[in-house]
Amino acid sequence: MKSQNKLVFFLISLLLITFSCNKENKQMSDLEIVRNNNNKKSYPVTKMDSAQAITSITKQKIQELFDLSTLYTSGNRDTEIDSVIYAQMKSYFVDQDSNKLSPLLLQLDSLKVQTAKVGNISVTKEIRGNDTLDLAKFYVEYFDFKNRLIGSFEKNAQYVLKPSPVKFVKEFKFYFVDFDSKLPKDSTSVGVTK
Repeated sequence: MKSQNKLVFFLISLLLITFSCNKENKQMSDLEIVRNNNNKKSYPVTKMDSAQAITSITKQKIQELFDLSTLYTSGNRDTEIDSVIYAQMKSYFVDQDSNKLSPLLLQLDSLKVQTAKVGNISVTKEIRGNDTLDLAKFYVEYFDFKNRLIGSFEKNAQYVLKPSPVKFVKEFKFYFVDFDSKLPKDSTSVGVTK
């Protein structure tokens, strides 16, 4: 009987030791991820096709801008952290003009958006006169504070890649020129043809 008790005690202690050693993976919270977002990183074009790299970086930058915007609209907008978030959002644009951000913030505020998720992005180049425009067309889903889908919206953004040379490495920085701009229609005007 004593040997059985010792065996049961040994098995129980072995099980407790085994389960107590399991280490949980600590994930960063959304707030920590957003807090570390900025537009100061440069991205080397290696290991990926340049078109794939540009598409991936564009999607990442759009998602970061939406994360910062939803965090800003959910706050009081009069604290120091809100002013830091607003400055971070403006740093994503070539012209750090608040008029570029206000339509996005108004839409997020009016729909009471808590989170946004970017998906299905397509990156194109368009030639207008002597200028070549880099355009991104994407869908974004808005969610409320209970994580219910508010809606899915098609949006456009114009961006520019500015060279940021580092010794022996080709790098660039990403900036938005215009966000959620209305693209001109790709049709000809109605008229009389001969």
